[in-house]
Amino acid sequence: MVLPERGTGVPGAERPGDEGVSVGVVIPLPEPLRSQLREERASLGDPVAGSIPPHITLVTGAVATDWVAVREHVRNVAARAGCFRLSLRGTASFRPVTNVVFLQVEDGFDECVSLHRALQAGPLSPTAEFDFHPHLTIAHDLPQRQLDLALERLEGYAAEFPVDRIGLFEHDADGLWALQEELILGQARQTHN
Repeated sequence: MVLPERGTGVPGAERPGDEGVSVGVVIPLPEPLRSQLREERASLGDPVAGSIPPHITLVTGAVATDWVAVREHVRNVAARAGCFRLSLRGTASFRPVTNVVFLQVEDGFDECVSLHRALQAGPLSPTAEFDFHPHLTIAHDLPQRQLDLALERLEGYAAEFPVDRIGLFEHDADGLWALQEELILGQARQTHN
């Protein structure tokens, strides 16, 4: 998932075309963790490190034909969810299935799974090729020696942070993920008429 730091409004977001809108929902990382892990990924030679802020994906690539219903559903899930602590501890890999090395989610794993399930219980029906496993990617589709280096270098990594928000993204016409809305967990969104 290619996520820009900050997206712009996507033309037609209120009324997606017949082909639907590709939707993503993520947990962003706070600073300084975001910058530190971005630098780590860049130091491993990952060419997308500059365009993908570190995040934990809750939903990716779900196609929705009713953007308004999706947005309301994600808002409702966020409003019902509570804040929680998330800890990242050590590395693992999805190899040989996919060439991904990631930081493991320890505390907060169950909360991520619950959020994922709640998000997919509405208009964001499951589309994933693999079972959901909360993680933070640190190297993707690199040569094997670089993936091995990522596993080793961050093997002892440990950090934790409060999760108090999720980001709702839409795949834009340029092939990037554009942030459409940031939602605070446990907080109903105020509407203005």
